[in-house]
Amino acid sequence: QVQLLESGGGAVQAGGSLRLSCAASTRTVSSPTRGWFRQAPGKEREFVASISWLGGSTYYADSVKGRFTISRDNAQNTVYLQMNSLKPEDTAVYYCAAARRAYYPATTATNYDYWGQGTQVTVSS
Repeated sequence: QVQLLESGGGAVQAGGSLRLSCAASTRTVSSPTRGWFRQAPGKEREFVASISWLGGSTYYADSVKGRFTISRDNAQNTVYLQMNSLKPEDTAVYYCAAARRAYYPATTATNYDYWGQGTQVTVSS
């Protein structure tokens, strides 16, 4: 069982930045694919970004490409989501996720086996 703990959410004005963190409770070999999803009120959960833990390959939703960066720290078993140039439409609860298997680009929720509790990101205009 992998437990994921997110942090770093908050409120920011449009154009600002936030950095989300997702720490895993077990060694990364147990979760070779990691991702971020988000869910806005009244909308379905949507893919944001994913990263392959071994090779570092990344993939982004078109809506965040060029603004968000996903990265990993092997020693800390932690994945980060750096969010720049934030827009009001980025407002959502952000969830990190981990998969027991290696997938790419891993853009669907069914690819993942473990989920964090979510962290709120609010962007005001």
